[in-house]
Amino acid sequence: MTARPSRRAALGQLAAGPLAACSRGGGDGTVLKFWAMGREGEVVQALMPAFERANPGVTVQVQQLPWSAAHAKLLTAFAGGSLPDVCQIGNTWLPEFVALRAVERLDSRVLASSVVTPSDAFGGIWRTNVVDGGLYGVPWYVDTRLLFYRRDLLARAGFGAPPTTWAQWLSAMQAVKRMVGRGAYAALLPLDEYEPLLTLALQQDAPLLRDGGGRGNFRSPGFKTALAFYAEIFARGLAPPAADADIGNLYDEFARGYFSFYVTGPWNLGEFKRRLPAPDQGAWMTAPMPGPNGPGAGLAGGASLVVFRRSPRKDAAWRLIEYLSTTEVQSRFWALTGDLPARKDAWSAPALVKDIHAAAFREQLERVKPTPQAPEWERIATEMQLVAAQMVAGRLTVDEAASEIDRRADRLLEKRRWMLARGRGTPA
Repeated sequence: MTARPSRRAALGQLAAGPLAACSRGGGDGTVLKFWAMGREGEVVQALMPAFERANPGVTVQVQQLPWSAAHAKLLTAFAGGSLPDVCQIGNTWLPEFVALRAVERLDSRVLASSVVTPSDAFGGIWRTNVVDGGLYGVPWYVDTRLLFYRRDLLARAGFGAPPTTWAQWLSAMQAVKRMVGRGAYAALLPLDEYEPLLTLALQQDAPLLRDGGGRGNFRSPGFKTALAFYAEIFARGLAPPAADADIGNLYDEFARGYFSFYVTGPWNLGEFKRRLPAPDQGAWMTAPMPGPNGPGAGLAGGASLVVFRRSPRKDAAWRLIEYLSTTEVQSRFWALTGDLPARKDAWSAPALVKDIHAAAFREQLERVKPTPQAPEWERIATEMQLVAAQMVAGRLTVDEAASEIDRRADRLLEKRRWMLARGRGTPA
């Protein structure tokens, strides 16, 4: 997931209350300030005593931030010179904080580390932390999006296995739609989420930005192919032209067969197990994303750990990142949160191996791609989603939508083009 959780998750975190901080101990030793978001910020506190025992004289203060306020909080702290030592940061936020020269390069520390090893990371996830050739973050947990589907309804429609290509997926959706009839659909692709369309776009060879990241590339044949496939799903009545909030309780709707395919992320593994009725627990499964000609790429998401440049405690901060990156701690963190481990060897934990629904994520993570590393990217992706919704409503053709997304992206990238023209790219 990019670091952006689902809207339901964000609302739940807001309801949980204001910022919370945890501090154990004190004294005259080193005090590390660690900011983490949402549920992770709550759970990671349970992992700190073991780190403190292994590092006498070091106390970790964990401050929990709600996802809805985290980005603004970080920018305010940067402007006021009050950033913490270590922080969880969304992968799509990292280029912005690199451009601000707020985060420390970690290349030399990783090179000297026996714990943090690129070879044990998923390649696409690792690349989200590399900006202009420098490494600025270490993956903490990972996510991506793939298919959650009703395997019982798919079997009744005549398909014994999930689709692996767009053509197979379209055929399966059409068969499911014929079977369920009016009043139900084959798929759910909420119009207020840009990730499903972005995933299809990442399966193309064409980059989403061109000219060194200074202009949009949404009029490329590759992106228009993805956009046309996305539009076809709605034009054929295979998905409701609805936002996430319009669905009500999506778990109840999935259970009653209102839709059979849902492109979503690993946070829903636990939700489906908790919220679907017991008789329906054997009816659903996960599968990697279909691609144009075979298993397709996915979106490289999740969150990473960074050290801020102004921290006077960088050595202790790095030891904390190494501790949180160990196989044992990664496995425990998964057990506590359900967040998928960033280390490949942590996937050998018996409980994770036995989780039949998680297996598709392990496969998909080998085929994830990072989004463009421009500070403006999240705003561009939001504009892409807004224009795509207009296209689905019939107000724009595919060509017109692609041109409009390019126009909006170019406007957002105007300052970047100015900097590039003067030889001032993202600072290293």
